[in-house]
Amino acid sequence: MALQPLRGATTLITADAGYHSEANLRALDTMSVEALIADRDLRQRDERFATQARHQQGPHPLHDKSATPTTSTPTVFTTADFTTDAEARTGVCPAGKSLYRSGGNRKTNHHVGAHVRGAKRDGGPCPLRAQCLRTPDTTPMRNVAFFHGRIDTDGPTYTARMRARLDAPEGREAYGRRFATVEPVFGNLRANKRLDRFTLRGREKVNGQWTLYCLVHNIEKLAHAGYAA
Repeated sequence: MALQPLRGATTLITADAGYHSEANLRALDTMSVEALIADRDLRQRDERFATQARHQQGPHPLHDKSATPTTSTPTVFTTADFTTDAEARTGVCPAGKSLYRSGGNRKTNHHVGAHVRGAKRDGGPCPLRAQCLRTPDTTPMRNVAFFHGRIDTDGPTYTARMRARLDAPEGREAYGRRFATVEPVFGNLRANKRLDRFTLRGREKVNGQWTLYCLVHNIEKLAHAGYAA
């Protein structure tokens, strides 16, 4: 809404994956705002980022963490470690204890499936409790969902439609221009101007500090372009 006065007939809003959600995309569509919002898997689908790992910054040569003690966290069992019997409406956990169906099929994020859970009498004294629950001190038992299909909707979701736009040649070209437009601004303000964190609190004060840094950035661009003369 803050950009409404600055938008024109050909304005295209672009944003990174942090703003990608079904609710946000639905709101943009409702307001008839042209936008390209990347999803978290965009770079995995784009062959242009196939070699991005080689450009990642390595560890600092003067910061050797080889001697730093680390604490290992036990790996929590995944759904693949559990088995289920659809006909008997039960399942079996890695410890060999029976799991019981919790209600009928449930709908979760456009998927339908069965939910099973263990009994309290089995979960309390189980020796694998630390590997079964992320918070064994506060969670009484494990719930496991086995999804077996997607719910039919009236049409593709806003996420699916945005994904199709981003994967199209026109979408890739348009979103690719974002890297050359806004990312250099962030790099200049953070690396050169040392704005790696805000020093004020509150939306109004933070917005004022950000605006001040952007003003300095724009004045610097004008000076380098020869407007100072």
